Amino acid sequence: MQRIYLDHAATTPVRPEVLEAMLPFFGAGGYNPSSVHSEGRAARAALDDARERIARVLGAMPKEIVFTGSGSEADNLAIAGVARASRTRGRHLVSVVTEHHAVLHTLAALKDEGWEVTLLPVDSAGRVDAQEFAAALRDDTVLASVAYANNEIGTIAPIAQLAKLAHTQNVLFHTDAVQAPAYLPLDVSELGVDLLSLAAHKFYGPKGVGILYVREGTPVAPLVHGGGQEFAKRAGTENVAGIAGMARALELAAQERDEVAARVGMLRDRLETVICEHLDGVRVNGAGAARLPNNLNLAIAGVESDGLVARLDMDGLAVSAGSACASGVVEPSHVIAALGLPLESGRGVVRLSLGRSTSEEEMTRAGEILIAGVSGLRTAFGFSNQAERGIAGSRPAPDGGYF
Repeated sequence: MQRIYLDHAATTPVRPEVLEAMLPFFGAGGYNPSSVHSEGRAARAALDDARERIARVLGAMPKEIVFTGSGSEADNLAIAGVARASRTRGRHLVSVVTEHHAVLHTLAALKDEGWEVTLLPVDSAGRVDAQEFAAALRDDTVLASVAYANNEIGTIAPIAQLAKLAHTQNVLFHTDAVQAPAYLPLDVSELGVDLLSLAAHKFYGPKGVGILYVREGTPVAPLVHGGGQEFAKRAGTENVAGIAGMARALELAAQERDEVAARVGMLRDRLETVICEHLDGVRVNGAGAARLPNNLNLAIAGVESDGLVARLDMDGLAVSAGSACASGVVEPSHVIAALGLPLESGRGVVRLSLGRSTSEEEMTRAGEILIAGVSGLRTAFGFSNQAERGIAGSRPAPDGGYF
């Protein structure tokens, strides 16, 4: 039976149109864009064209687009680059406990170097409170960083509102928008951000290439030193093939965004309903908040993430676990832990993330496979559902609890 891939939040396959855009630069067109000869100038022209097309999608100027090797590098450059360039103005940074590790680990490294970091909590649906955000900003705060959409539970943050609050305190604002391009608008003027990170492989482009939008005048110290590439913000010969593919992928994502978001959201909602109707003890993480239309993150009582993911994989369904295994003990991820779930619920978390090619037939089969997998594991481990676990029902309430 054909496998079903529901892990698009982790990565997406390269589209044929994107591969076609890349192929010329693996061969005769694959020269160094910094060279002054004809071959180098041709590569430079392709690089400039890609930069201009990406800028149009983002509503930015070409000189505000900096190419990186990944979304993680873009996050690192945004946060550490601004912090180090602004150290004489202040040494305080603000972010959220549910950020991607590319953000959190960069903040931790800066903390070791002497910066002070405030990490804001979230509610049970993964939302940060705007008033708490505003209250955390200080005279010595130089940057705030909040993800546009959470990579695990899909909760969407009110970026325009938060950026405006930051700017009233003269604080720069960065958003990790890596999960956003296929489903959310990216106009940087409407969002009001100073920096925005993207990764091509999240929107059907190649791996190993990313974008950092840097609003003109924003101070950023480079992390990679060498030549003067990328407006002296990121040294190293540019990946012309990857960048050409990324530009095409972003254009296609922008063109198809509304249609894909509506269709995928309908399929996600249908799958969510079927699962909750057929299984007791299921909590939809992020329920009640605005969520990415392709994200379905479930806390399932009576199973553990690693066992369930393995079982589903054997049955032809590719999903990801919402937990990490350390020293043989499965613990909730930092995102799930931040929601305040009971430990038992946090151990049975799985994330299903749909894609543009996900079909109705696949959703029907995915629901059948997951329900059978959970039921089988519960039977094997003697889970007695409501009576033993004290769970009253399966359908999540608007606040993320149970009816």
